[in-house]
Amino acid sequence: MNETRTTLPDLAAMAQYGAAIAARLRAGDVVALTGGLGAGKTTLARAILAALGHAGEVPSPTFTIIETYDAPPLRLPVVHADFYRLEHPDELDEIGLDDYREGAALLAEWPDHAGGFDREAGCLSITLELVGESGEDGRIAIARGGADWLGRMP
Repeated sequence: MNETRTTLPDLAAMAQYGAAIAARLRAGDVVALTGGLGAGKTTLARAILAALGHAGEVPSPTFTIIETYDAPPLRLPVVHADFYRLEHPDELDEIGLDDYREGAALLAEWPDHAGGFDREAGCLSITLELVGESGEDGRIAIARGGADWLGRMP
């Protein structure tokens, strides 16, 4: 598994990092976003969606669990999911996640609540860590890519 560490001192750096991921993203990929509350998972997902061509608002899927974005206008279809409220990974069957993922990339917040996606070759796991008290000095993104991310790491 490949690993990179990127310092993200501000929102502009987060946007650039999201654009770098978006440029390499393919249908079938998973970007698994982990980190504590307020670490920047949704902010990074929004940056990825914007770089893929989404011009509108990107609501947090905390309550809806899944938000979908079509291509066009995006370069490829994307499913943005927040699994925080799941109590057990079996709930994915009720939601129909596999149907949503068909031909799309998945941006997954709180992937551990869904059983994780690390076993998938197309998974890019990103852990966001706050730097300084409450993140006033930005974040560090630790990215680990599955086999399909070899040569594509942001």
